[in-house]
Amino acid sequence: MNVIMDLCIVPIGVGVSVSRFVAACHRVLTEAGLDPHLHPYGTTIEGPWEQVMAAVRNCHEKVHEMGAPRISTTIKLGTRTDRPQSMQDKVRSVKEQLGGG
Repeated sequence: MNVIMDLCIVPIGVGVSVSRFVAACHRVLTEAGLDPHLHPYGTTIEGPWEQVMAAVRNCHEKVHEMGAPRISTTIKLGTRTDRPQSMQDKVRSVKEQLGGG
């Protein structure tokens, strides 16, 4: 089963700037064979359930290794079984409704 996930990992106890942690997690996701799409408050990824969940765990492990004693993660995810759908499909559908397809 494929999943589309919006992921926001927030290291706690490491100061105000977290960009180095975001960059490290982005590398973990890429090395896992995923195509992460960064946005201002998180990252969107898609792929097989097991691959995505394993990559999220690896992100947590990496961020802890980097010195974060705590992590708060927000995940929004969706699956569907009636037909394949990608992140691009979802965006294209809305743009078509806006007349910019």
